Amino acid sequence: MTKEELIETFYNNHQEMIAYVNSLTDEHFIASNHGKWTAGQQFHHVYLVISAFPKILSSKEFILQKFGKIDRPTWSYDTVIENYFKTSRQSAQQFLPEQISAEQKVIITNDIQKVLQTIQQLLGQYTDEELDTLVIPSPLLGPMTIREMFYLMSYHATHHLRQTQENLEQRTK
Repeated sequence: MTKEELIETFYNNHQEMIAYVNSLTDEHFIASNHGKWTAGQQFHHVYLVISAFPKILSSKEFILQKFGKIDRPTWSYDTVIENYFKTSRQSAQQFLPEQISAEQKVIITNDIQKVLQTIQQLLGQYTDEELDTLVIPSPLLGPMTIREMFYLMSYHATHHLRQTQENLEQRTK
């Protein structure tokens, strides 16, 4: 995947989730299915996860000094997802969403849109070599290149979109 395709996929996958969540009624936005996260909590979780990236991506020097360069071949998209499914897939504590009210939908939407724009701009400033060598640690997968991290983040949005859709479908059955 080229840098441009990576940025576009990341952005579009998040836009798809935003559109779906914003199409939900307030009742569906806050509805829980057997204790699973509500659509609002799924949405807020996605925001919490991506909200750390603007700060990290704003300094290539910080990434290099703090985390260094990868010491293995870059994983493909499929390898990233394969490795993700070998983990517990349990969210780190700082990314667990609180209860979300229907009134928070607009706020979370606006926050996600701002973060997405910033991430797009920042990723655009990286070379392909930097995307394939500079490391950002993942709580689940350990050291990952920036490209690998954004493969995972692209998947992450669709994963939580599907979970939201499935939870609402099961609730209505």
